[in-house]
Amino acid sequence: MEALTNARRVVVKIGSALLVDRETGDLNTTWLKALAADVADLKGQGKDIVLVSSGSIALGRGVLKLGHGSLALEQSQASAAVGQIRLARAYEEALAPYKVTTAQVLVTLEDSRDRRRYLNSRATLGQLLSLGVVPIVNENDTVATDEIRYGDNDRLAAQVAVTIGADLVVLLSDVDGFYSANPADDPDAKRYDRIDEITAEIEAMAGDAGSGLSKGGMKTKVLAARTATSGGAALIITKGSKLNPLSALRNGAPNTLFPAQLDPKAARKRWIAAMKPQGCLQLDAGAVKALKAGKSLLPAGVVGVSGTFERGDPVEIQTPEGTSIAQGLTRYTATEATRLIGAQSKDIETILGYPGRAALVHRDDMVL
Repeated sequence: MEALTNARRVVVKIGSALLVDRETGDLNTTWLKALAADVADLKGQGKDIVLVSSGSIALGRGVLKLGHGSLALEQSQASAAVGQIRLARAYEEALAPYKVTTAQVLVTLEDSRDRRRYLNSRATLGQLLSLGVVPIVNENDTVATDEIRYGDNDRLAAQVAVTIGADLVVLLSDVDGFYSANPADDPDAKRYDRIDEITAEIEAMAGDAGSGLSKGGMKTKVLAARTATSGGAALIITKGSKLNPLSALRNGAPNTLFPAQLDPKAARKRWIAAMKPQGCLQLDAGAVKALKAGKSLLPAGVVGVSGTFERGDPVEIQTPEGTSIAQGLTRYTATEATRLIGAQSKDIETILGYPGRAALVHRDDMVL
């Protein structure tokens, strides 16, 4: 499969039905071990892999013997607290034979809505991936309430992909792609190999959010595809219940591909450029030259700071003559940036009294 073969950074979404036996509440260790082999194989090809995994509530409710019915919010949160430990340990043990290090990352919708939390998540995940770690991401169900929930891991996977600049999202589903109707009800339902544009007709075929064969239904997968593709990542829906589902996908298993609308870097740059700047950084000539050469903005090159801004806010970047040459997301507040004018990166901790990042505006958070 070309999309998977060519991808440099891949987010894989795993539903609880694949991981946990609904009747017994036990972990499907055979399936997980096969998935771990797939992940190790992809990492061996030099790819970054992030797993967005459900399963903590399903595992926890089995341990707590809470039965199969609907759970109150407090019961769900308690189940998640118990299940998260077991889920993280299961992934750690499954990937350990391949010498793959795992990390648990728990997020809520607020972490992507708030720019500072978003940048923290991006930085943390980026650092983990640079160290060769496979992050296991899940919604933080122990604290999330309806108003701060993603509500389903399809959309969470898409948002994670946009956050880290992934090339591809793979949704391991209970169906092998997007169909014109529910194939369980309509024998004439048609599977699409590729959907280049998410039209009103495609959305109508997906039905309501609660319909379909899996939790959230096909509607949430289409919403995830819209988020992912507009953010620079392709998205694939394929059947996940078979062993080694990623290997099967690479070998031509049925699927539906939603191609990316543009590449991840271009999507992020366009997002940054559309923001209203909250302040301004004025540079010396050397810093201007460095930026044009693709470097990050260091405090040493800043000669003036104006405006009121917080960490993560967009700022305008100007030449010594006051000409705007770039816009970016600052890693420091206006007060901190003012104190750091002209400072060497090695002196940041001495000036501020705490460790900071070397760049005032990183090149990945800047558009010229």
